[in-house]
Formats: sequence, C-alpha cells, structure tokens
Amino acid sequence: MNKLLVIGTLLIGSIQQATAQDTVRYVGTTLSNVDYHHGQLSPAVGVHNIQVMRANRDIKDSTTGFGWTYNHQPLITYWNNAFYLEYLSNPVGEHVPPGQSLMMTSKDGVHWTVPKISFPIYKVPDGTTKEDYKDSVSHNLSAVMHQRMGFYISTKNRLLMLGFYGIVLGPHDDPNDGNGIGRVVREINKDGSLGPIYFIRYNHAFNSTNTSYPFFEKSKDKGFVEACKELLSNNLMVQQWSEEADRNDPLIALHNDNYKAFNFYTLPDGRTVGLWKLALTSISTDKGKSWLYNPVRAPHFVNSNAKIWGQRTSDGKYVTVYNPSEFRWPLALSVSDDGLNYKNVLLVNGEITSLRYGGAYKSYGPQYTRGLEAGALSPDGNCWITYSMNKEDIWVASIPVPIKDKVEVDVNDDFATLPAATALNEWNIYSPMWAPVAIDKAPDGAQVLSLKDKDPFDFGKAEHVLPAAKRMTATFTVAPQQNDHGNLHIEFQDAKGSAGIRMVFDSTGTLYVKAGYRNRSIMKYEAGKQYEVTVSLNTNARFYTVTVNGKESGNQIFFAPLENVQRLVFRTGDVRRFPDSDTPTDQLYDLPNPGAQAQPAVYLIKSVKTKKVQ
Repeated sequence: MNKLLVIGTLLIGSIQQATAQDTVRYVGTTLSNVDYHHGQLSPAVGVHNIQVMRANRDIKDSTTGFGWTYNHQPLITYWNNAFYLEYLSNPVGEHVPPGQSLMMTSKDGVHWTVPKISFPIYKVPDGTTKEDYKDSVSHNLSAVMHQRMGFYISTKNRLLMLGFYGIVLGPHDDPNDGNGIGRVVREINKDGSLGPIYFIRYNHAFNSTNTSYPFFEKSKDKGFVEACKELLSNNLMVQQWSEEADRNDPLIALHNDNYKAFNFYTLPDGRTVGLWKLALTSISTDKGKSWLYNPVRAPHFVNSNAKIWGQRTSDGKYVTVYNPSEFRWPLALSVSDDGLNYKNVLLVNGEITSLRYGGAYKSYGPQYTRGLEAGALSPDGNCWITYSMNKEDIWVASIPVPIKDKVEVDVNDDFATLPAATALNEWNIYSPMWAPVAIDKAPDGAQVLSLKDKDPFDFGKAEHVLPAAKRMTATFTVAPQQNDHGNLHIEFQDAKGSAGIRMVFDSTGTLYVKAGYRNRSIMKYEAGKQYEVTVSLNTNARFYTVTVNGKESGNQIFFAPLENVQRLVFRTGDVRRFPDSDTPTDQLYDLPNPGAQAQPAVYLIKSVKTKKVQ
C-alpha cells in the first residue's frame, strides 16, 4: 500500500479513536488560509522574531557556519544565565554529507555569538553497508548529523549537549533508520567551554572498537558519568531518540517509524502529554514508561510533517507552536487552559524569507520549532522558541506570556522617553540580521525605533496591534536617512493582515499612497528630514486624509475595503507572495548573487500615537 495512503488511513482511524478518549484536541474555530504566508491569522501580541544565523556561501568562516547553506533542526535551552542553541548543518542539501552540528549562545536572546562547531565532521568506517541499501559500500564517506534532542540538564545542574551521527550511503538513504553510528554527548561547562566528546549510545553495528570517540563511562569525571546515566534512565528524554536508535532498543518505550519528533509536557494531575509530528498525541501516567493508547491525531489540529512543540507557560496555561497547514507556513500557536483543549490559533511568524540557495528537500517557511528543552525556564517568563527558515537560516522568537491577541488602549509611544528595555514590548518585530529592527540612537542622540535594511532578499518589520476601530487617527514621526534608495511601507490592516491603506517612502524621494491600480504622490521628501504624518481614516466611508508636517493632501480612498483597522505596520520592503501553495516543492537553483548586500537604508521612527474615535 502507498505510504501516504497508509498514513492517511492511520490518521482517519486515530481521529475516530481520539474522539472517545481523553486527549489533546482543538476546540476553536479559527483556521489558517495557506494562500497567505500569514495564514490570515491575528498575531500574538508582542512576539519578537529575530534571525540569529544567516547563511552565506560567500563567507567561509564561522560567522555564517562556514558557508554551509543547509541549516536546520535547531534546539534551544536556557541554563546558567544564558541561552544555548544547537543546529545541524550540511554544505548544500538535506542528508547530503558531510554534516556537522554547531552551537551559539546568548545572554539576552537577541545578541548571539557566531556559530562554533559542537560536533564535527565524522568519518564513516570504510566498508560500512546497510541491509536495506545493499548496492552501496562506504568509502571516504562522512556522516551526517540528525538529532531530535539537543540538551539535558541533570538534577545536579550539569548541562549535556547531544548529537547523532547518521549514515547516508546514497540518494534517498535515511540517516535515522536505526542503522547509524550512534549518539554522542559532551558537557557544556559553566564558563561556556565544551568538554570532550563521548558516545552515549551506539547503534547495533558499532561499539568502542570501531568508533573515534570513547564511551562515556571511560570519562574520569564521575559527575559527568552520573549525569549521562541519569539521562539514560529517563524514559521521556530517551523517547526523543526513537527515530535514530535501533528499532529494538530497550531504552525506547514506544517504537514506530511513524512516531517522529517527540516532545512532552506535564498536566496539573501529573500525567504526561506526548506530541509527535502530524499532531499525533498520547498520554502517559508513569512518566513515559508506557502510554495509555498508541499516538493518535489530535482532533481538529491541522499539522503536517513538521514538528509541533508543546509546553506549560509561566502563567500556568499551555501553548503549542506549529505550522497549522499542510505546508510549513505560517508559524502559529494555540493556547489551552488545561493542557488538553486548545482554543485559538494566533500568528507567530507569517513571513517567508527568499530561499537564496537551492538544495535537496529545502522546504519553504518557518518550521521545525522547538522551545526550551529539558525543563528549562526562561529568565523573563516568556515562551522562547527556535526554528529554521527554509532550512537555511536560524531564528528565535520570544512570545510574551500571558499570550494575547487584542489590546484595549491606543498607542502612545514617544521612543525618546521610553525605557529601552521595554519600549517594544507591545510591538511585533520581524528582525533579520541584515534588516534589523530595534531601539537605537538617532544622529542627534535621541532614542528611536530604527529599521535598517541592507538585505536584497528580506526586509525588517515592526507592527502594532490596535484597538479595533472604524474611525481613528494615527500620528507618527519618521526620519528617512536617504531618499535615493530603499523604501518604507506603512500599512493599516485588519485583524487578518489585509491592508486597506498603504503609504510608501520610496526610492525616488517620493511619499505616495496606493490608490487602486495606481499610486498617488503626496510629496517629495528629503534625506535626514523629520516628517510628522497624521492619517485620519473612516472604514465605513472608505476615505482617509494624510497630513504631513501640518499640510493636508485631501481625501484619499482605501485601495481595499476593511471592516475595521486593527494593525499598524512599518516594513522596509514590498509584500511577498512567493511561494504559494502551487509553487513546485523543491528549489534546486540559487538566486542571483545570493551573498550580496544592498545599499543600506535607514528609517528612524521617533513616535507613534493612535486614537480610536468613538
């Protein structure tokens, strides 16, 4: 039987089974529309998406992961006052050797160290074969990395980092088929340095005589050995190893090739909820030694073959973060009061960066999300996650807790007077490394919201959720630092991200508004000059006025009708609509000049104030 048909049959059966038992389920009514990168979802207020590694084949040093352009499966934790992030990397495409894993650290989640190798390239012994891949024998072959688990914090507060060396003998071979080399471990010391590499678990064809690192029990550090043994005895932690481990490994309680990318959280009554790809779920009453039923599809959850992350939040509620579609966009979340019934779908990241470098199985979109592993708690009480974009770049996101999608008060932000650390708490930020969005200093020393952009393939974006209004005024002060390149879009949107008003400071020194098919010029603008812009709008009449530095430009008409306005957006680039649901799955070509930078453009926003008209 066709594999997809088998999975589909299993999912239909599992939905029927799940309706009759205690299980995770979606009880809301919001669904994602895959025709839009943002799914037409309302954003969770105050989410900051921050790019921490941007692939660039033109730069071969560690600042971009040595120029390798397949970067995926990031894992994150928080320990000893720092964030730790690990991801795997290949030169071009998925499961195409050589592979290695890299690590980054951060004190605040915003500013990160450059990647450094955590588990290096590993040579597969010549003559290695696989029973299910009989036509190939390894010769001068390197392993690839594949780990579903990155970190473990022991009860005595020792941090272990893990990786898995898999074997790919040729096209379509699977590194996590149970026939890899084994799982490696090393300790991260409190000063951030890394201890020696050991094997913690071998696959069936390997042992201490034919591998390059010693077995962990050879370590003279008794505390390290104790931490490793503690991990090996933790059923829930080692359940994450199931795909890569031997198919009959007695450490793993639940074996099945369809149960992938496990993670878990604890309910108030002490039971454990397990989650797998495709939103499969089950419940354990004995901390993962056994499960009440085989994993079934969580009723009404929409999720395809990408990871889903679940956790308890600092306010005692629960959140799942995943792609609520059959594609790997958008990245969204759902909230539950009890850990079983999830009631909404809110946007985390609705952008898709241009996929600059072609490669095998490089899916479009923000995907493979993971939160703080091993029970780690964030320093600020927020939900911190990591994900890869297009299996190319690595991102993190901070999701404020409590999670909300509405605001009740108008914006009143004078950035010069706000504390820098909290000035953007209510703003949603999309901040690539080459198009950063942050609180910064203007040339005159005043504190501002800065949008800088030198990325020809991406843009920076700052948006604020507003009280829903049919009539409102918004006043913002912008100082473009150039008028011959770059552009800044300002949009008024509804809750679903549909814009009805768009203003643009464009690359020809013109401020214009979109008026249907055509653009209408408001004025010419100068580099470095400050512009106070007031927009007064009425969605019922579909008219608005624009006043710049006290001069009104007359009535304008919405280029698209809106029931009300609920979002104000500042963005340093055009709307993106590629890819869409009909775009060919695999992009095997590079974009022109994928490592190039654009001429830097800077926009300084000094204040933003809105007023809903009753």
